[in-house]
Amino acid sequence: MTKQIRPFHTLLVANRGEIAVRIFATARRLGYATVAVYSEADRDSPHVAAADRAVCIGAAAPRASYLNIPAILNAARRAGADAIHPGYGFLAENADFADAVDAAGLVFVGPTGAAIRAMGNKGEAKRLVLAADMPCIPGYQGADQCDAAFLNAARDIGYPVMVKATAGGGGRGMRLVPAAEALPAALASARSEALAAFGSDELILERAVIAPRHVEIQLLADAHGHAIHLGERDCSVQRRHQKLIEEAPSPAVDADLRARIGAAAVQAARAIGYIGAGTMEFLLDADQRFYFMEMNTRLQVEHAVTEAITGLDLVEWQLRIASGEALDLQQEDVRLHGHAIEVRLTAEDVPAGFLPQTGPVLRWRPPVGGDVRVDHALAEGGAVSPHYDSMVAKLVAHGATRHEARRKLLRALERCVLLGLPSNQGFLADALADPVFADGLAVHTGFVAERFGAQPAEPPASPRTLAFAALALLALAHPAAGAIVPAPLAGPSTLVLEVDGRPCPVLLAPTAQGWCLSAPELPAQQIAHARWLEPGAVLAAECDGLAETAVCALHEDGTLALFHAGRAHRVVRASPHRGREQAAGGGAVTAPLTGRIVEVAVQVGDPVAAGQRLAVLEAMKMEHQLTAPIAGRVAELLAQAGGQAAKGALLLRIEPEAA
Repeated sequence: MTKQIRPFHTLLVANRGEIAVRIFATARRLGYATVAVYSEADRDSPHVAAADRAVCIGAAAPRASYLNIPAILNAARRAGADAIHPGYGFLAENADFADAVDAAGLVFVGPTGAAIRAMGNKGEAKRLVLAADMPCIPGYQGADQCDAAFLNAARDIGYPVMVKATAGGGGRGMRLVPAAEALPAALASARSEALAAFGSDELILERAVIAPRHVEIQLLADAHGHAIHLGERDCSVQRRHQKLIEEAPSPAVDADLRARIGAAAVQAARAIGYIGAGTMEFLLDADQRFYFMEMNTRLQVEHAVTEAITGLDLVEWQLRIASGEALDLQQEDVRLHGHAIEVRLTAEDVPAGFLPQTGPVLRWRPPVGGDVRVDHALAEGGAVSPHYDSMVAKLVAHGATRHEARRKLLRALERCVLLGLPSNQGFLADALADPVFADGLAVHTGFVAERFGAQPAEPPASPRTLAFAALALLALAHPAAGAIVPAPLAGPSTLVLEVDGRPCPVLLAPTAQGWCLSAPELPAQQIAHARWLEPGAVLAAECDGLAETAVCALHEDGTLALFHAGRAHRVVRASPHRGREQAAGGGAVTAPLTGRIVEVAVQVGDPVAAGQRLAVLEAMKMEHQLTAPIAGRVAELLAQAGGQAAKGALLLRIEPEAA
């Protein structure tokens, strides 16, 4: 297949969300016309409005739209596009897509289909780089994909092992297996997840490297045989093998190691005739030995930190290379300036184990200024869909030093308001503030689990947060009161609040200056000068003489979403019978998020043990196992494999065995 490399005039981005918006920005600056594609679920998405024209390519499910190659090529023809940028995810590392774009006479902004096949498949990539003497982790990347072959290979490699999908990335189709008895289930789950996300269920095995750093090299290569690297990024802060915080340069890499890893990556890229932007990923052990993991034959989510320290626009260079321009930078021309750190803002319930969430975007107020870049495609009044990835925005800070960049990013996170659905905003701030991360040298891929556990708890709300919560609930219940809130109270008012799931009764009483809020075992708060700065959205007050503001919004069911003192909270007026209702529902299994039911493993009447797998739910391209909360017998089953489940829907009920 001959790769199309020539000038073009109209660029279609075969993607959605923040990456589409980001690519459009550079394309517009360079004078290209732009085309968006969208699914029926994304009709009102900001990325659609960011392009000059847009084409609907199918239903919400990725296979019907963003993974639908004929629909995307048809959209390019209809809109007059002569080049396609795949973004990341979806078809970005699909060799058949790259070949189809070339065969249609369009420019594919990326490498050749052959290079994607060679390096986009983890198994084939390892075979190629091993032949070129690249250090690799011992593993199995054989054609025999039966369970027996993997069990035999794992026995030879030695446990623990890592199961990985050969296609795609982002932690999907990836499982850490501590012992042989857990391998068959891990293989089945990884295959299913990989097939749903990437269209391939091929797997490889690797020996698990304990507590490594995840370091990657950014590459640029033109169509004239010239390739350079732009230094490394450190992506060690992860959950579920998915990156949360990335930075450049790595605190663990000195100039000598950077030169050695960079040279190895450039040599491998040249050996396969790579064209475009790509990333070689490595594990770095405690003895500074590096091992090749995989190559991402696309733009990375975290490319912005490299842009910040090099001053280069990577999308611009992708477009220039795709149009046939020569890369005019030599390796010695690349200079790294300062330090940059990025965080991925995701729609997730962190205390529930980073469970992806969907829901409305009631308030979105990103931070402005302070050397912080925010890439997003959010809008107030929109929604986060269950069909796609849980990442909704990226925040990137640059500073002269790592400490300066971290400080700027922490302050920006504390001003980043997303209300309407849970997010990891508060957790990211905690991670940046953690002393181990602040030092930087002891961070590894197990940092999150080691420092925060599998289900990081949210800190309890402060007395001032409770004061704002009570004020907001009363004020929103009496909107006719105008700018002064809440409406005058005839006497003390008791509210039984539940803040982030924690019950907290409070007493709000009028005083000569305003109000006094008291709660059990907490200091009383004297509140004065409460007023709306933005009616129904931004509340200001003085609590014990400290002037502060809070952002708020009401859900349709009356739940209050509140952002105060750098954190988001969920506040409800609790029912006095709530405790008894929860106790009675101890055997109920509900959907923790909206998604598709992949598997139901039990039937009515089956005995189950506490912790036993009951069903598998798929949402946001990840699979989530639902387990029995108690031992007993399945008394009611409402879930069906292949069906849909809304968040909170009852799936099945377990009756405890009689004593």
